[in-house]
Amino acid sequence: MRSGQKVKGSEGLESLAPSPAWGRLAGGTTAQVPTANKIEGSSDILEAVNLHVHAGTFPAVRGVNARFDTGTFSAVIGPNGAGKSTLLRALLGLNKPESGEVCLFGRPLKSWSRPERSRALAYLAQTEGLPDSTKVRDVVALGRGAGDWRFGLLPTRPWTNADDAAVDSALDRTDTRRFEVRKVAELSGGERQRVALARALAGEPRFLLLDEPTNHLDLAYALEVIRYLRCEVAGGLGVVAVLHDLNLAARADWLLLLHQGEVLAAGPPETVLTPENLLAAYGVRARVVRDADRLLVIPED
Repeated sequence: MRSGQKVKGSEGLESLAPSPAWGRLAGGTTAQVPTANKIEGSSDILEAVNLHVHAGTFPAVRGVNARFDTGTFSAVIGPNGAGKSTLLRALLGLNKPESGEVCLFGRPLKSWSRPERSRALAYLAQTEGLPDSTKVRDVVALGRGAGDWRFGLLPTRPWTNADDAAVDSALDRTDTRRFEVRKVAELSGGERQRVALARALAGEPRFLLLDEPTNHLDLAYALEVIRYLRCEVAGGLGVVAVLHDLNLAARADWLLLLHQGEVLAAGPPETVLTPENLLAAYGVRARVVRDADRLLVIPED
């Protein structure tokens, strides 16, 4: 992610596969992270261009310019009410801009059909409503229906070996294969989040957008989710995550700091997570220290 400007001062679409899975699935395993599918002649970016978006009648996003790249872990940070979730939904095409535009691979997002858009962009919401009585593997298989469900119920094409392989890969990469035959109701919160992540990854998107994916997880599960995301980024996926925990955000490659709907700072963590920026955005005095290869934010107030 790159920011098109620096401004001082300053919620699913996931795979759009709503309910039942496509029958009983079987297949081999592969733990290899696939490289994101290349679209020939395209720019591998998701971009906000002078974006203005309202939340109801309130101008929640104001003149944001930002660029998000495939193969990069980008985190959107900022205090409550800064416009983070509104921006994320606009990038997905769920919130219509008042002005400005979102571009995907060099094309205005509004020119993409819903099936096209849902295959390229996967979404993990703050709370994922997984069907309790459904087996894990069948839930993950829903991700293969990105944009391909008729009336929200029926697949528009036959199930293939490639679909099996994609589901197997998503299960392996999220360490959910070991409980693939269990029902969702039997899972812990952290396990449910990994299943939701596997469902999104099964669609083989180019970008994965997440709204506070670690919000209800304990420290161990939160770090686990970040590790899974970093592995996907290494395979070429573009990750854009709204994060509240600044010490988790410091593990991203690029940060976008929002304040009152505007870009306060953008860049690598070491240039964004500064005491001055944190005071301006959060009104909190903090020290930022380096421990080995990581930054740590320590509030002083």
